[in-house]
Amino acid sequence: MPFHGVLPHRQHLFQPEPLHDIGVNDTHAWRLNPEHRHVYDKLQLALAQGLQAAPCGTDPLSVGIDATTPLFVKPITNLLGMSLDAQATTAGDLASGYTQCAPGCFWGEYLVGDHTSTDCLVLAGKVLWFAHTQGAAQKDKQRPIYWHIGVRLPALEPLLRNLIQTQLPGYTGLCNVEMIGGKVIEMHLRGSNGFFDFYGAHFVPAWVELVDKHLWHGLESVREGYVYSLFGEGELPADYAEVAAVHGVTVVPDAVTRDRIAILYADTLDAVKQVAMRLRI
Repeated sequence: MPFHGVLPHRQHLFQPEPLHDIGVNDTHAWRLNPEHRHVYDKLQLALAQGLQAAPCGTDPLSVGIDATTPLFVKPITNLLGMSLDAQATTAGDLASGYTQCAPGCFWGEYLVGDHTSTDCLVLAGKVLWFAHTQGAAQKDKQRPIYWHIGVRLPALEPLLRNLIQTQLPGYTGLCNVEMIGGKVIEMHLRGSNGFFDFYGAHFVPAWVELVDKHLWHGLESVREGYVYSLFGEGELPADYAEVAAVHGVTVVPDAVTRDRIAILYADTLDAVKQVAMRLRI
């Protein structure tokens, strides 16, 4: 039985093939994990952490939130891009109707702090391995311009262990937790597939053995690197591969994300920034 949802140009990473079905994007992960799909409800995740949040239609002023308080509006669940249609606002603008809050969305506290994404290999709700990634402060539509792979974030690990044990009892496989300022904003029953290039040759076999046989023999730490999103419109220059190769950077054109031209992979931030600058000319 195969991995489900692998993009054609990423197929080489997903070997060996598992005996059990594994979803590698949110739509397949949701479909294949009926007992644990509740984690895709971002409103319930916010409320479970004690954050102020409510579905659209609930006036934030009516529950005692000051009009000047920053808030964030986003879909409760959106498997085709969890942060699509998200926007920052204030309680006053939301209450007055100046900011539209569409059906199926919710408002919540506007979180500040480090933006992190952690992939976790889990056996029956117990975390065995972490792969931490930190987002850049520079954003495009609330999305980090780049992610720093393989960072060490030991202070988050007790929180993540407790969260997964509480939210995913009995779950075995890979999951992802995205946080801002130490608060969870999203959970996924899959990993950050765009980062797997840095996880090492033993990662996928260890993941498959965990799911198929419930066996764990350990796994090396993730090597450091950078994944940079070349956001915008247009096309890459014809010589993009040659330009990137000079700096040791890999460029993958993005035909899926509507406003991202390409994804760049590199071992150093300087290299990826130089290539991104060249490709924008």
